[in-house]
Amino acid sequence: MKKIQVGFLLSYDYELLKKSIPPVYDQADTIFLAVDKEYRTWSGNKFSIPDDFFDWLKAFDVDKKIEIYADDFYVPELNAIQNDTRERHMLGNKMGLGNWLVQIDSDEIFIDFKSFVTNLRKYDSYLKNPAQNPIQFAAFHVNVYKYLPEGILYIDKPSKFLVATNYPNYKYAKNTKSRIVYFNSLVLHEGLARTEEDLKVKLANWGHKHEINDTFLDKWKMANAQNYKDLKDVFYLDADTWPSVGFFPSNDLFEIKKIVEKDETLTIPATKLFFRNFGQWFKHLFKKKKPVFESYFDL
Repeated sequence: MKKIQVGFLLSYDYELLKKSIPPVYDQADTIFLAVDKEYRTWSGNKFSIPDDFFDWLKAFDVDKKIEIYADDFYVPELNAIQNDTRERHMLGNKMGLGNWLVQIDSDEIFIDFKSFVTNLRKYDSYLKNPAQNPIQFAAFHVNVYKYLPEGILYIDKPSKFLVATNYPNYKYAKNTKSRIVYFNSLVLHEGLARTEEDLKVKLANWGHKHEINDTFLDKWKMANAQNYKDLKDVFYLDADTWPSVGFFPSNDLFEIKKIVEKDETLTIPATKLFFRNFGQWFKHLFKKKKPVFESYFDL
């Protein structure tokens, strides 16, 4: 059987991997951690990773599934999102064509990766000739907005995100522009759930830094358990993408998982999934194939 290859990017937010690797470990055949060999971000800024993180990694990896993939992932002539896309392409090739290539960010915590893999296996026929039949798979984020002493603020509308493909012809971050199949899989996304200092580091170094709107950080800083219902349009790019905020009365992620699993408002309706998947199938039925890789992948 073809492998379930899981890839993470190892960078300045390495500590988050201690929460995102364990939920996928048992179902993965190999887990690749891609890190720039000079410890540079996509913007060229330097970072460091202490030895005790690698000590944790070695102790956790009882089945010897984890592989460090160090390479030159920073090209100064490219902007941050181009370096992002380039690294994901290189990581995808390292993971091996002919397998399922699952790329998970360090701040993404799967609630039920086993069910995701079960659904993915239904499409194993697409692994026979991936270059001619590219396909990608999406799940849904429950976006953690901010940690508070009393609990966690989150975005009360799950958002789609791309997570797996059979062919890593990425055009923009994890998007290959090929047909998407949506699964009813929820993933806690800790993209913004950091200290103010750590959040500023992320905003200065990630692929979307040139697109962040002027109101985002001020709203994030003022958000609390008393005023969250009054906050509107809090997304960091197009603000109205996240129209409102909810509250979990706990900051224990394991408790949050249980709450999410029982919350019907965070469940993606079957009819919605059907029409999304049918629309993607029909959209790509007669779509003309385009050249696979952008020129900057070869730099």
